[in-house]
Amino acid sequence: MTKAELVAAVQQAAAKKKVELSKAAVETIINETFDAIAKAIKKEKRFVAPGFGVFTVRQRKARKGRNPQTGEVIRIKASKTVGFKPAPSLKKGL
Repeated sequence: MTKAELVAAVQQAAAKKKVELSKAAVETIINETFDAIAKAIKKEKRFVAPGFGVFTVRQRKARKGRNPQTGEVIRIKASKTVGFKPAPSLKKGL
């Protein structure tokens, strides 16, 4: 699902509940929601959405890799990434 498809789906769901929202308003709400989630992950290192799952900051260790073009061994620095663990109810529905 793309962001445009998400905006359309939310707009349709709102219309079914007799709430008229413009596409621009729905897109603004979705953008602000994602921004708030990103800020929470950066600040608290975790974001919990009950019934959906948990986003957490994870550490990746430094490791060795290979340049696929030359085969040369390279060092890949340690980094941080965001991990997601789905809630049991979400996993059950898949």
